[in-house]
Amino acid sequence: MDFIKYQHVERFGRDEVDGIEEGLCYVFPKIDGTNGQVWSEDGTICCGSRNRKLSLENDNQGFMREIVTTDTYSNLRKLLIDMPNLRIYGEWLVPHTLKTYRKTAWRQFYVFDVMELREGAEEESYMPYEVYKEILDVYGVEYIAPLATIKNPTEESLLRIAKENHYLIEDGNGVGEGIVIKNYAFENKFHRTTWAKVVLSEFKDKHRIEMSAPEIVAQKLVEEEIVKEFCTEEFIHKTYDKIRVANDGFNNKNIPELLGRVWYDFINEETVNFLKKYKNPKIDFKRMQRFLVQKVKTEIKF
Repeated sequence: MDFIKYQHVERFGRDEVDGIEEGLCYVFPKIDGTNGQVWSEDGTICCGSRNRKLSLENDNQGFMREIVTTDTYSNLRKLLIDMPNLRIYGEWLVPHTLKTYRKTAWRQFYVFDVMELREGAEEESYMPYEVYKEILDVYGVEYIAPLATIKNPTEESLLRIAKENHYLIEDGNGVGEGIVIKNYAFENKFHRTTWAKVVLSEFKDKHRIEMSAPEIVAQKLVEEEIVKEFCTEEFIHKTYDKIRVANDGFNNKNIPELLGRVWYDFINEETVNFLKKYKNPKIDFKRMQRFLVQKVKTEIKF
């Protein structure tokens, strides 16, 4: 493993994260420090900033020295020696723009993502929060927990969560910078896993409204309900089995064909049925296809 620059987190509403709010979303507090990553290479602990690999002689505000030389992060080092297929990203909290964090919060490393290089895989992929949480808990490594999990959030519901984000903030000193939205089943139109962010000042400028404490309600989308009811496990496996037999097996190269054929068969075979059941609803077919892709990936588990 070598240095890999952390992804750019896109502003909510941008084309790169179009549809991220469709499905189960984890909403995390956004903290204002400097990006850091930690991984192991041949038994040696390595560190990086957002843009480069670090060394003790060319550090980033003391981040690497703290990680590799102090007892504070011995558990993190042990984890990466035990599991060298993991790469850990987080925020090294040093003064940046926001100065209202608690005094005890400064110069700490807060994990917000874990990537895994799976056996046989060509690239690393994000581990879902519920999976990496269990690993970090075992090793006693501190991480950022979500403020909320919410299905199909609206802009208004995200704003309410952001306005109640007091994570690490000194009592009486307002709220945090904003939030980060992660949907682990989401892949954008460029076939990349990308997270979205909401910076609170942007939403205030856009909406000019005051809202009460979060009231989180799952929003039902007709496209999701149609996929859930009509794109059954049997329907997906029928196409999967055809491709597997024709190719004497199934591998990652067959995934685009599977997704395309399941969608094609779904539209051709089930459109009359779901239009009748839902009484000719207004359907966003682009959104429905995203829900179908998520379901196929869940059922086949690739």
